[in-house]
Amino acid sequence: MHNTDFSARDPLPGVAELFSQRWSPRAFAIKPVPNEILAQILDAARWSPSCFNEQPWRFITCTTDSHQQFVDLLAEGNQSWARQAPVLGFILAERQFMHNGKENAHAQFDAGAAWMAMTLQARLLDLYTHGMAGIDYDGVYRAFNIDRDKTAVICGFALGYRGDAPGLPASLQQKEKPSPRKSLTEIWQPVSGN
Repeated sequence: MHNTDFSARDPLPGVAELFSQRWSPRAFAIKPVPNEILAQILDAARWSPSCFNEQPWRFITCTTDSHQQFVDLLAEGNQSWARQAPVLGFILAERQFMHNGKENAHAQFDAGAAWMAMTLQARLLDLYTHGMAGIDYDGVYRAFNIDRDKTAVICGFALGYRGDAPGLPASLQQKEKPSPRKSLTEIWQPVSGN
């Protein structure tokens, strides 16, 4: 196990460590994630809340044989570190409601809830995730024959066991630590009645 310094984070007493000790490392160990463990992580996402219970999230993940194809669909800066992660994937959201065919304006929000659920489940299993906006969106649509009118490609992700910072490019080694968060007063605005 890696000892990680979370001293830059200051959760209120009573907040579970699962939340404050969730972070997105770039150093991943070259160690496969067993299929049954990956299934548990993605199953946790399945139980997320969603508008009209649509469950619009979809996940595409690599296998050993397709790993390089997924690496090639990442932005160059992400390729430099993410290639070590044993699991790479993409998160999608179905754009329309199944029950009436109308636009689901909350699909990406709901997919974000599913992402957080899988991320926390990964942490419970001593794995880490790192979401990536830096991907070749057009390439993902083409590679997996995704209909842009029906499905949105939201982001990519890396998943795996924690690796060692010295295995990263020098420019990323200094970033391999949990970042502080905004204060509660910066994100929460209680409004009193008149």
